[in-house]
Amino acid sequence: MSTDRELLELAAKAAGVSVWTDIDGNYYSEGFGVAERPWNPLTDDGDALRLAVKLHMTVRCYMGSPCVQIGVPGRPNAYVDETDQGDPAAATRRAIVRAAAEIGKAMR
Repeated sequence: MSTDRELLELAAKAAGVSVWTDIDGNYYSEGFGVAERPWNPLTDDGDALRLAVKLHMTVRCYMGSPCVQIGVPGRPNAYVDETDQGDPAAATRRAIVRAAAEIGKAMR
């Protein structure tokens, strides 16, 4: 299992955006059509949605447990499901980031 930091860095790589951390470990990005701004799709619904859109993800929730699929011809594919631990929004964000990280790993 990857750390949150590794997941975020690989997800950013997959999306083709620049990310960096400040001294406190907060992430910032540039490349989603906006200037430098805080970025953490593990905790921010908007960041997770922008990541899902950028990577052409299909997001589904079955019985509260999300699954995410990326399948664009000519690119790496990924399928991730995440168990809902009582917070379906957090589980959905994590599934999106994990799927993006799988694409980032395949790009190495």
